[in-house]
Amino acid sequence: MMGALCILSSVLLVGASTLLRANADLAGDKQALLDFADSLPHSRYLNWTESSPVCSNWVGVTCDKDGSKVIALRLPGVGFHGPIPANTLGRLSDLQILSLRSNAITGTFPSDFANLKNLSYLYLQSNRFSGPLPQDFSVWKNLTIVNLSNNAFNGSIPSSLSALTQLAGLSLANNLLSGEIPDLQLPHLQLLNLSNNHLHGSVPKSLERFPSSVFAGNDLSFPNSTPHSSPFLTPPSGLQPTSKNPRMLNGMALLAIVIVGCLLALALVGILIFVRRSKRKGEGKYSGKLQKVRMSPEKAISRSQDANNRLVFFEGCNYAFDLEDLLRASAEVLGKGTFGISYKAILEDAVTVVVKRLKEVSAGKREFEQQMEIVGGIRHENVVELKAYYYSKDEKLMVYDYYSQGSLSTLLHGKLGEDRTPLDWDSRMRIALGAARGIARVHLENSGKLVHGNIKSSNILINPQQYGCVSDLGLAAVMSSLAPPVSRAAGYRAPEVTDTRKAGQPSDVYSFGVVLLELLTGKSPVHATGYGEMVHLVRWVHSVVREEWTAEVFDVELMRYPNIEEELVEMLQVAMACVVRMPDQRPKMADVVKMIENVRCVETNNRPSSENRSERSSPLQPVVRSSPAPSQ
Repeated sequence: MMGALCILSSVLLVGASTLLRANADLAGDKQALLDFADSLPHSRYLNWTESSPVCSNWVGVTCDKDGSKVIALRLPGVGFHGPIPANTLGRLSDLQILSLRSNAITGTFPSDFANLKNLSYLYLQSNRFSGPLPQDFSVWKNLTIVNLSNNAFNGSIPSSLSALTQLAGLSLANNLLSGEIPDLQLPHLQLLNLSNNHLHGSVPKSLERFPSSVFAGNDLSFPNSTPHSSPFLTPPSGLQPTSKNPRMLNGMALLAIVIVGCLLALALVGILIFVRRSKRKGEGKYSGKLQKVRMSPEKAISRSQDANNRLVFFEGCNYAFDLEDLLRASAEVLGKGTFGISYKAILEDAVTVVVKRLKEVSAGKREFEQQMEIVGGIRHENVVELKAYYYSKDEKLMVYDYYSQGSLSTLLHGKLGEDRTPLDWDSRMRIALGAARGIARVHLENSGKLVHGNIKSSNILINPQQYGCVSDLGLAAVMSSLAPPVSRAAGYRAPEVTDTRKAGQPSDVYSFGVVLLELLTGKSPVHATGYGEMVHLVRWVHSVVREEWTAEVFDVELMRYPNIEEELVEMLQVAMACVVRMPDQRPKMADVVKMIENVRCVETNNRPSSENRSERSSPLQPVVRSSPAPSQ
């Protein structure tokens, strides 16, 4: 018995000491990070506080499975400027991944990084480091990827890189390195870039397997390799001409040169035509890959050296990525809207965001940024938060959270099947109320002057609580004026709106009224009849109500639910009040919210469902059918 107690006591003591040591390690890492953030100025907000948990809450920080130590720090594009403070990051002894790329960090390579013995991935590219590289890379035996490109490092390339037996990728491009390239015996090296430095001499035999482009922009020779001949001029093996007549050989070579020249000329003409058409059409045919934006990752990174061309995050955003991550993300097109194309982008760390690539932006940089600051400052459960934006001469991007439930347009008008079932009345009420609250909140911003400007069912997303949330707000003010087209989007536009940039809050109310009619009728704002005639939803509803056939307005899918007729009529009255022709006769959005809340308290948890609510008299009772009629 005593022996068992001794063993149990020993186990508890070991466990307690291990826990204490783990807590001490994490507390040390936490303080090191706080010292780093406090001492190095940065333009983006970091939610690092003494009271918040490091491993589950801090932006860019990853801990091990036990939550006892920090193993990864990813802070690209945070806006750090100045040298890395000594005795800060060097204290993270268990760090395996360090990414500080796309900032404006200056100074020399930190000497105390030698303490990071477990470092495997080092990304410091696109900063303003200077001075020589570390002479002894052997202290980081686990290094797998090293990217120090786009800085101002000088001096020679250390031969100690040969000690990194696990190294798979090395980029030192676009620096000021000089001297000869050491003979790097790195059997696992797959990616190499030493271009655009001041290197001279010969390319070592151990690196001749890499293409010449990785050495471009230097004064280097390839003594151990023969010049690559053009495949067009080298006949395949076994097909060499048997004649040794030099005239015949010269003639064939000349013919091949002429053919190649013609092909290259045709290719060049095709490229020029494609570029011209792309400029004229703007978007043209778009791909499902976000990588297809005109700015390549390399150009994006070089341009992001300018602090004014960075991905700008708003306070409270927990994302840790930059423009390069977006350009490299796997992506698919969600839709092409009024103001641009939306992509679903999945980043390397499995974070999913929506990136909207704007077109036809007429606002200048300052005006655009001011509008984004207004929009990005809105915090409301029924407004889709703008997380970040990017502005350059070539690209204007906006970043939002991804809503997996999709949009109201998809739920109403998408194909029925495994992915979609008809919306019941409770769901439609929650969506309407949520969207109304979101728009009312938008109208309070900018001293009560902010206008959404593009309210439609595809811009109303469904949150996890199944309420509507408005997205794409405030863009009309920075875009070129759009002529009212004959399209679904035209059906939402108030009659007084001739210049989309000058839309007012009453026009938002009109557009929301059209959305309510969509919810009630199940029809698109502009739809075709069985005879191929295009019908405007507002006009159609007016004509049906005028003929006193009100019941025929409602979606036949809603006829399956008994005892909701009074609510349908009341919601129709709200919608009709919103779409009156004179702007000054429309209600304010705050009043619309109250009207919808008065129809039914949809937030009462214990309310009866549509199917089993108590019966009450209804003016529509005679038109309730025993079986749903086919939709029109």
